[in-house]
Amino acid sequence: MSWRRLCSVAVAAMTGPRPVVLSGPSGAGKSTLLKMLLKDYSNVFGFSVSHTTRQPRVGEVNGKEYHFVTREQMQKEIDAGEFIEHAEFSGNMYGTSKAAVQAVQAQNQICILDIDLQGVKNIKKTDLKPIYISVQAPSIEVLEKRLRDRRTESEESLQRRLNTARVDMELSNEPGLFDLIIINNDLQKAYSELKEILAEEIQKVQETKKS
Repeated sequence: MSWRRLCSVAVAAMTGPRPVVLSGPSGAGKSTLLKMLLKDYSNVFGFSVSHTTRQPRVGEVNGKEYHFVTREQMQKEIDAGEFIEHAEFSGNMYGTSKAAVQAVQAQNQICILDIDLQGVKNIKKTDLKPIYISVQAPSIEVLEKRLRDRRTESEESLQRRLNTARVDMELSNEPGLFDLIIINNDLQKAYSELKEILAEEIQKVQETKKS
């Protein structure tokens, strides 16, 4: 399937409230900020659950953190045009399906897409007009400590993530790529910055739900 066709699928799938693209390396704090946002505005935001071919970590639930699928299954759905964006990282595939986004939009909610830098650049090629936000750690040293404290990575996997994070941190500063870059050194400050850029969209959805 051509990328042009995939783009048209993406645009068709993304109607309704303006979506939010949230990106940043593992360990930057995206998941924590997302949980805070969904807790405070559960009726406004909906999280687009991505697909991945990696194995679940301890405590992760299929269909909640990710849709955990086989490489064969995911490739089949990609070939069938069922994905808005997809990429490969550390030997595993990740992607956002049309169905995941539509499930959020059906509830008249703002769809949050948690995707990597490859996915961001792919969506940039479409006519989609999301709010692009990058979440970054204050330094690669802080990021490494956070990842090591998780104790979920092998040394090889951790080094791959750090290498990817270095590239991510550098490329995220590319002019026009993101509407906001949040340096997550203080969680409450980072959350305030996130809410501020989303305030207008939040208000729109809340007013729609009242009417």
